[in-house]
Amino acid sequence: MSIERPLAPDPYDLLPEVPSFSLSSTDIGEGEPIADRFTPKGENISPQLSWSGAPAETKSFVVTCFDPDAPTPSGYWHWTVANLPASVTSLDTGAGAGNDALPGSAVHARTDGGALAWEGPNPPEGDREHRYMFAVHALDVEEIDVDENTSPAVVAFQCVFHTIARARLTGVCQR
Repeated sequence: MSIERPLAPDPYDLLPEVPSFSLSSTDIGEGEPIADRFTPKGENISPQLSWSGAPAETKSFVVTCFDPDAPTPSGYWHWTVANLPASVTSLDTGAGAGNDALPGSAVHARTDGGALAWEGPNPPEGDREHRYMFAVHALDVEEIDVDENTSPAVVAFQCVFHTIARARLTGVCQR
């Protein structure tokens, strides 16, 4: 069976335009390969992320990691953290271990694989390079409606109506 297919569009190009702010990582460089340490092949821990320059009116953040290149019609959500307080401007390496590792009232939504935690890159063997798009969404509300049964797509849908700015960083992985 072949999994040849067209390159998926950048999903953020399909959303309403919002201002941007800065997102960086001590673990991942823009456009650079993601180290095995952050994949199921290694320790499967979440990378460090830091952001700055969000609007002063930000009331909370949502952090996501999405693979638009997964061989599905809807891509693959690897990480969704919602309801991060506006005072939080970074997540340490390994913060995606579970809800207990998150600051304040932040919570994980389930990954597409069902984890309430970080689920590292794991593209199909022999497939082309996959893009792992990290985004930090600055919201105009303190909390969105999310619990352990909320899908990342529902979180993303809620974000569309409350995002006032977005920061992005993309890493890549291929097996």
